[in-house]
Amino acid sequence: MSERDTICALASGAPPAAIAILRLSGPKVAWLAAQHLECAIPAARHATLTDVRDAGGALIDRGLAVFMPGPGSYTGEDTLELYLHGGASVIEHALSAMTAHEGVRMAEPGEYTRRAFEAGKLDLTEAEGVADIIEAETRAQKAQALRQLGGGLSETYAGWRAELTGVLALVEVAIDFPDEGDAPQDTTAPILAKLDRVIADVRAALGDGGIGERIRDGFRVAIIGAPNAGKSTLLNRLARREAAIVTAKAGTTRDVIEVRRVLGGHVVWIADTAGLRVTDDEIEAEGVRRAERAAREADLRIFLIDSGAPETSILSTEYRRPGDMVVVNKADLQAAPLDLNADHVISAKAGKGVDALEHAIADFVGKYAASVEAPVITRQRHRARLQDGLRSLEAARDALADDVGAEMSAEDIRMALRQLGSIIGVVGVEDVLGAVFSEFCIGK
Repeated sequence: MSERDTICALASGAPPAAIAILRLSGPKVAWLAAQHLECAIPAARHATLTDVRDAGGALIDRGLAVFMPGPGSYTGEDTLELYLHGGASVIEHALSAMTAHEGVRMAEPGEYTRRAFEAGKLDLTEAEGVADIIEAETRAQKAQALRQLGGGLSETYAGWRAELTGVLALVEVAIDFPDEGDAPQDTTAPILAKLDRVIADVRAALGDGGIGERIRDGFRVAIIGAPNAGKSTLLNRLARREAAIVTAKAGTTRDVIEVRRVLGGHVVWIADTAGLRVTDDEIEAEGVRRAERAAREADLRIFLIDSGAPETSILSTEYRRPGDMVVVNKADLQAAPLDLNADHVISAKAGKGVDALEHAIADFVGKYAASVEAPVITRQRHRARLQDGLRSLEAARDALADDVGAEMSAEDIRMALRQLGSIIGVVGVEDVLGAVFSEFCIGK
């Protein structure tokens, strides 16, 4: 990517559509307007009706042009948007006409927002908020993305960095003036108190149960139980389609099969898993291992029991965990012979009780999502950097408390500042920029 290039892309949906928005940004925008627009350069920030023509003078379309001069634009550069008819031929003609000039090319994914970041218009978490709001499918995702785009995460991280910068200044005073009368006589106690406050805040953020990531990526529900308990039938019933193969043969499901639903206003991934049992079949054994992993990673485990299978009591002892939602299946065939303390009794095949189960899943997810009011971690990238920063802060606190040396403490605090800075894009982010902006759509 070179900022010397002027970039061009379709910023609206794929054709055909009522309107197509073509976005151009870069140093040649004004020149391109003079070459291709009948009105030449439109008045800044005013929609101007104009003919758009190619280099040979052929009419591309008649539409609106909006010119936004830098630095007061999204990218910080001169920007031009063309609002044309949304047919494929119009779009192709316009894009080919613009990119026929030297130094004008099609934009790469996320390049407009990357330029906004590089121009200081957004920090990295706000840029991620742009991608998230485009991808948002639920109101919860949209609300979280808007908060992030509005600087809600940045404010928290910047506050921690400001406090740690003050702590670092106190530590460096102790380093520079260890025996001088001008230095505070007892600086360690206030430094430790400040460090402890930041450490407590970071630990609280990391202890959020991954709510921010789950709102963004989806909550995980795993259906587990013995072979032939009806797990695949239940998955199909919840999916409202034939997502998994169902047969009477035990061990049919060999891998984790996931379906995506929106329940209680949140994205939920529901996983069908292989029957949990000891087996000599190598493929089925791998399926069991994957089922156990899916169960470990799930936010909610639905432990499904065949109402007529006597071995369910053994499975309950071996595989059930506190917090499992216990569901007795095949209630249309016969009643469960044991007191299994079931949360729900259903017939996945007939559909009896499944609506109530679905409402219970939605209720669980809703309460889980509401358990943290405003998560400051919405991606694994944030969590990894924050965990590294916490380790540095704890090392700094221990070095001061154990009187190991203020120099070591200062270096650990600097490391923590770098980790926090990498989250919002202040320092050391070149290695992650490509990964972050590659997730964007072209045109944004």
